[in-house]
Amino acid sequence: MESTPLAARAEPTLGRALRYVWRVPILLSLVVIAIPLGGAVALLPAGPGDGKREPLAQRIVRHWSRWMLRGAFGFRIVSLGEQTQQPVLFVANHVSWMDIQLLHTQRAACFVAKAEIARWPLVGWLAARAGTIFLRRGNPASLSAVIGVMGARLRGGRAVAVFPEGGIEHEHTGITKVRTFHARVFQCALDAQVPIQPVALTYRRNGCAWNGATFRHGEGFLGNFLRLLGEPPLQAEVHFLTPLSTPAEHGRRALADAARAAIAACLSQRA
Repeated sequence: MESTPLAARAEPTLGRALRYVWRVPILLSLVVIAIPLGGAVALLPAGPGDGKREPLAQRIVRHWSRWMLRGAFGFRIVSLGEQTQQPVLFVANHVSWMDIQLLHTQRAACFVAKAEIARWPLVGWLAARAGTIFLRRGNPASLSAVIGVMGARLRGGRAVAVFPEGGIEHEHTGITKVRTFHARVFQCALDAQVPIQPVALTYRRNGCAWNGATFRHGEGFLGNFLRLLGEPPLQAEVHFLTPLSTPAEHGRRALADAARAAIAACLSQRA
């Protein structure tokens, strides 16, 4: 089953109004909490720590992200598969702006995101505090600089996450469709000699894949944010797939295609 546009376009109801009454105070509380937590994350060491325990800064980001998705948006978060604990490049399909927070509930990775996100209310500020690497799309110099920063973070023991599709499609795109991965961002894993782990993200309602989490045609960030805030509870799934090794003979194009194929196969099975 590809999509459920009619269900996604349901008109506001009493249930939606009641969800706003319940969730908005929770969201505002989390915003207030985020201010001191964001400052703490910016000041605390974000590196690999002693190799046994998750650094405090990363733990703060992970727990706050879980509180936001579960408390304010009513998501049920399900993690499947085993994530690589060592320095790793996570590559995931891109469904919604919430993908970053969803992955952060599992691991406080350094994300690569479009520069516009830095200007989004709250989300942009929190992303910057969590170590997001901002990319000016269409700017080759910016991409080269970002790849350099990604490599440095990986060599420093951090996990880095990227959406190699390069953007989000609108809701008419099929749920199982994964666009071509840009191969150049895989170079940092080759240079740092760390594994690449594909991650499949999917949002579900009533047991079926649901594409309403992404942007509707003409919908901006604020409109999408408010719509999702009033939606009935969703199940958000994070599928950690088999990591790809990065021997020198494997080029970045082959790695990009292998990662995309693994994610597409997982989404097809969950459709």
